[in-house]
Amino acid sequence: MSEVIAVMAGSVWKVLVKAGDQVEEGQDVVILESMKMEIPIAAEFDGTVKEVKVNEGDFVNEGDVIVEIE
Repeated sequence: MSEVIAVMAGSVWKVLVKAGDQVEEGQDVVILESMKMEIPIAAEFDGTVKEVKVNEGDFVNEGDVIVEIE
């Protein structure tokens, strides 16, 4: 199992995947909002989404796990 982590602190603006979805390397899974900028967070590997650990509106810190992929 692999984890997608937040590269910076911010609010979860949009969740683009759900458990069971197939994702490819480079595909955006979540969009964060920080300092009025949208920061897409992409999967770093192919796989199936096991769990989305955040909801829209949540605040995440740098290094927090956002999505688990297997």
